[in-house]
Amino acid sequence: MHSSDHSTGPSGSSIGVNPHPIRPLDANERRVLGVLIEKGKTTPDQYPLSLNAVVTGCNQKSNRDPAMQLDEESASRALTSLRHCGAVAEVFGSGKIPRYRHLAYEWLGVGKEELAILGELLLRGEQSEGDLRGRASRMDPIPDLDTLRTHLDALATRDLIVWLSPPGRGRMLTHGLLPEEKLEKVRSQVGLSAAAASQSAIGGDAGAGESETAGDMRAGGHSREVAGPAAESLADRVDRLESELAEVRERLAALERSLGVV
Repeated sequence: MHSSDHSTGPSGSSIGVNPHPIRPLDANERRVLGVLIEKGKTTPDQYPLSLNAVVTGCNQKSNRDPAMQLDEESASRALTSLRHCGAVAEVFGSGKIPRYRHLAYEWLGVGKEELAILGELLLRGEQSEGDLRGRASRMDPIPDLDTLRTHLDALATRDLIVWLSPPGRGRMLTHGLLPEEKLEKVRSQVGLSAAAASQSAIGGDAGAGESETAGDMRAGGHSREVAGPAAESLADRVDRLESELAEVRERLAALERSLGVV
């Protein structure tokens, strides 16, 4: 279910600029803010959230990476620090139990789809464009990658998203609310993963090539030359496979939405 939460105006755009400066968030703050953004959009009837609901949302297994086990004390501290920086508000409504709503539209100065993008990045961390489009669409529809990239370009100009790999299919990114040391660690991990995948693929190609060459020679023939234009490069194969995987994930996300699975 898609719904604009209580922090937007009728058009779903941001309704003001928060005077508090944007700052990096620690792991608990990122998870708590991501949960408030998500629940405000996907379960508006249960929003704003009680402290217990915030804890439950932080610790749920689906749509989270990494899995966490926050207790009420840790979640409460995160909520307090988010309130101090202007990203969260405490409300009471008709009951006596305090509830919490995000002020991320004002704090970040973004619109509906942009906040859905940032919410998913806060909940799952670094990911590819294709994965992000399907996941963010469960909050607010993002019809295609071109639309996503328009939003990402706008967010990148304000350092609210950070590119982790060069342009192309399967391009990786994360949000810009990470502390510098954490961002450098993520950059390093993404780089090492890409290098390992590339080396593994190259090694597999080399082994296959040696086997084919040996077989040809044993048969009394000559090693076959691979025609340049006809041979698909390693980078092209990786891009194609990543694109196909992203499409499968997007279709799965759409199926989950149609079935009402969050």
